Amino acid sequence: MLFDPLYLLLTLPALAFSLWAQWKVKSTFSKFQRVGVSSRMSGAEAAAAVLRMSGVAGLKIERHQGFLSDHYDPTSRTLRLSPDVYDGASVSAVAVAAHEAGHALQHAANYGPLTLRSKLVPVVQYGSALWYLPFLLGSIFNLTGLMWVGIVAFSAIVLFQLVTLPTEFDASSRARSVLLASGIVTSKSEEDGVAKVLNAAAMTYVAALVASLMQLLYMILRAQNSRD
Repeated sequence: MLFDPLYLLLTLPALAFSLWAQWKVKSTFSKFQRVGVSSRMSGAEAAAAVLRMSGVAGLKIERHQGFLSDHYDPTSRTLRLSPDVYDGASVSAVAVAAHEAGHALQHAANYGPLTLRSKLVPVVQYGSALWYLPFLLGSIFNLTGLMWVGIVAFSAIVLFQLVTLPTEFDASSRARSVLLASGIVTSKSEEDGVAKVLNAAAMTYVAALVASLMQLLYMILRAQNSRD
């Protein structure tokens, strides 16, 4: 599969897009990590302020190891922020922290795509573990039915990534609105910086979806060709 010209044709551009998106988010975060916010709030303080301003209580905010490992855990109602975000008083820190707080706001509001994404997590875990073997064996032995088992399993991953897009964009929209309304971000330059950080982060999800769609397209074309 890795040396199939059709596979390379479909997946190499998507891989290049993914690598660019990863570089973009890291470089944008690093750039605005050096730009302080006039409110002098750390990421943890900004996240707490977003939650407080939105009337969401009872959440924990914890420091979490890793670079840009920030996430919201709906099962324990915990915001986990990487050290650069938790402690940083920069445009990047408040942008990422507020974005993760935006997921908590979605959870409190029973936002549909977030609820669906949470329900898809166990399905995706099985799909991620099981799609490759049946597809590979089906390709080797020309068993179209087995290939479609792999395709269906991989489709769960694509669906999860598709549902992730509106979830991430909505969380960023909520974050930006509260950051401005609360005075955490006070100037046009800070607002523009927050937007650039969040847009760069969003591109990584777009790139992941594009890569998975190209992979799925390849798998479907291979399964169809196996019948010929």
